[in-house]
Amino acid sequence: MKANELPITSFLQAQNVQFVIPVYQRNYDWTNSECKELINDIVSVEINNRGTHFIGSIVFIHEGIYSTSEVKELVIIDGQQRLTTINIIYVALFRFAKENNMQNDSDMVLNMFLTNQYVQRESSKLKLKQTDSNSLAFKTIMYGTENEFNNYSNVIENFNYFRSFITKDNFNIILNGLKRLIFVEVSLERGKDDPQRIFESLNSTGLDLSQSDLIRNYILMDLDPLNQNKVFEQIWNPIEDNARDIVKQKSLVSEYIRDYLTLRNKKIPNKNKVYLEFKKLYVEKDETYTQELENIKSLSVHYKKLINPSSVQDKFIRKELEYISRLEINVAFPFLLQVFEDAENGLITTDELVKILKLIQSYTWRRFVVGLPTNALNKIFMSLYSEVDTEDYYDSIALALIKKRGSGKFPTDEDLKTALKDKDLYNIQSKNRNYMFELLENYNNREYVNTNNESITIEHIFPQTPNKDWNSCISSDDYFMFKEKFLNTLANLTLSGNNGSLSNKTFIEKKAMNIKNGEQGYNYSRLWLNDFLKTVNNWDIVSYNERFNLISKRFLKIWYYPDVVMPIIENTEEQNIFDAEIPTHKKLEYFIFENTKVDEEIISQMYVYVIEKLYEKNPQLLLGASNIFKIARNPEDFRTPQGLDNGYFIESNLDSNSKFNSLKKLLKLFELEDELLIKYTDSSEGNMPNRYALRKEYWKQLLPLIVDTDLFHNVNPTKGHWLSAGAGVTGLGFTFVITGKFARIELVLATSDKDQNKKYFKKILVSKDLIEKNFGAELEWEELTDYKMSRIKYEINNVNLYDKNDWVKMNEFFVHYLPKFQNALQPVITNLK
Repeated sequence: MKANELPITSFLQAQNVQFVIPVYQRNYDWTNSECKELINDIVSVEINNRGTHFIGSIVFIHEGIYSTSEVKELVIIDGQQRLTTINIIYVALFRFAKENNMQNDSDMVLNMFLTNQYVQRESSKLKLKQTDSNSLAFKTIMYGTENEFNNYSNVIENFNYFRSFITKDNFNIILNGLKRLIFVEVSLERGKDDPQRIFESLNSTGLDLSQSDLIRNYILMDLDPLNQNKVFEQIWNPIEDNARDIVKQKSLVSEYIRDYLTLRNKKIPNKNKVYLEFKKLYVEKDETYTQELENIKSLSVHYKKLINPSSVQDKFIRKELEYISRLEINVAFPFLLQVFEDAENGLITTDELVKILKLIQSYTWRRFVVGLPTNALNKIFMSLYSEVDTEDYYDSIALALIKKRGSGKFPTDEDLKTALKDKDLYNIQSKNRNYMFELLENYNNREYVNTNNESITIEHIFPQTPNKDWNSCISSDDYFMFKEKFLNTLANLTLSGNNGSLSNKTFIEKKAMNIKNGEQGYNYSRLWLNDFLKTVNNWDIVSYNERFNLISKRFLKIWYYPDVVMPIIENTEEQNIFDAEIPTHKKLEYFIFENTKVDEEIISQMYVYVIEKLYEKNPQLLLGASNIFKIARNPEDFRTPQGLDNGYFIESNLDSNSKFNSLKKLLKLFELEDELLIKYTDSSEGNMPNRYALRKEYWKQLLPLIVDTDLFHNVNPTKGHWLSAGAGVTGLGFTFVITGKFARIELVLATSDKDQNKKYFKKILVSKDLIEKNFGAELEWEELTDYKMSRIKYEINNVNLYDKNDWVKMNEFFVHYLPKFQNALQPVITNLK
């Protein structure tokens, strides 16, 4: 790395040099505000004869062997905003001189600062080489055709500002002021310097770079220009396009990557540390990293549906996503990304997907009505997908949610009815209120009623400011109850197109109003919410209770409680460590500490993990907790020392209950009482193991039997009904599938690109006869044209995972046919590379 201080004019007028703004750089976003400040500095430094004015640094990579034969390319990795703006000033000076017959000045500016005068290739002419729309906009101001440019551009806006600023009186002042600008030139050599590390250092002091800017630069910066453009066009551009709110025209790439990482790691990154979490995962940019980028691109297609429901073609899915968007249930996005991917791969139907979207609304809306905290939802949706059983997709999600307790509870019908009776549902956010009345009014309606119509407003049946006649219409007790308790509750609210007319009149007047045949009263309303009001002649507490029962029944049907049976064997749930039973003779399924889920059976491992995290958080506080537990550098201070990553030791010869008690005390000390959730395993003495445990048990006994192939040697047993091993080509895998009806071996073609999967399938299909001859039997070939994935499979039926008598037959099937299946397909797979 070389750094020099020099005038900007010396840098810009170097011959046969091109300043390349790479594709990974953020857009040119300086506005008139920054331009005004710069041009004033340029004029001031010249008028006041201050010597020089420092404008910061410009960092670039010399491309060396990647340069064209005509020009030397300098790839700008920092300082592009300043460099671009100064070039725009020179264009404005050039255009002013040209339009005012100042031929020598216009030629000088053009040939010294803006173009490489003697190069032959047109693409090498301009000294500033930008990308996409910025490049097109810059060319229009160079050639005077900016009026033909239809899109908004900061390049053109700023040019117009500078062009209006320049006069004959200040032309030379600006030209000479530019000569006084100095900067630090930082030159990096590709292959020797680390441009990403230098970029991070330069941008760690408050520059407003988004997390997505940093991630984009990390992905693209160390690639040569050819691969840089390829990855930008094929990977990053689609991600940016998909993660853009088309209504607000706002990029949500940072938010998307955060949701993706949450899904992948079962850990929610801090909003300001998304880039650091991303970079931590992909230190080695190998084939796994490449596949990960493809997967990020693939799931971004679903993110587009979540943030832009109007882009979804299916009207039923679109409607439910619009509701989720209106309720801003963004915490569910990490979970929904994978659910939509599963739908695209045919694991669930459209009807099941709609049912899941309704379930999420029921869960979150019930919680809102009951008043449960929203911050609990982050952890719930963070790890919810790990509860999905693809054999029983919807029910497994519903079961996982109704098993939640405490702050994660799925409110029951009784909980909801109790809350609805007293809940103020008028003074809530209008989006929530409109959502509630829209669904209440339109439930099972053949003809949709647009409750968002401006003429339809919310009406208090008993008014907020009742006129004096109400005192004589109902008893004083009822009047008091309405005024003090039920005024803003659901049963006293309705929809009306004549709220202004009805105002604070008595119920009878509101019901029968027909001024000038305007049919303002409830009797003339076509809304379901007013049907009951036509049948009563007085609005008292008796009528209120009848209407409440009617509406609450409809409410419970719309935002329904899942109709799934809680299995007897499912006798545990995720719970706070302070609420959990004593851990004696128990194993964990997993635990969640500070938004990170860890699959761990052994309580002592959780104990060590949490203590290490507490040390990272505040070592002084932990080391000072000698009244709670002992921690020291010397292992000889303990009966059975347990080493920590930080070089300290703790006592491991403690029973589980003692470890729990120590953790509880430490969590109180750190004020983290709500941050450790545990889930015990679901099997208990006297109960048969559940299907998750059975699957894991089956895989444990099968995997050691697979000896005639290297497949699955590095694969661990899981609780899922399938197990997969890589086939040597990104996105392809050999898979075992076990259910209560069959056992199957598959080659799954599941890259992130549907078209690629179909191409692979067709290439393999060409060799169908040879493959089946080598295998020794016919295979099932499923292109699955409506879905993203394709597969080739061989299976046996009439075997049941849940009947251990069938395990021997299933084992024989997998052990015998997997090597034959691999050997028949592998040569063709290898040729796909």
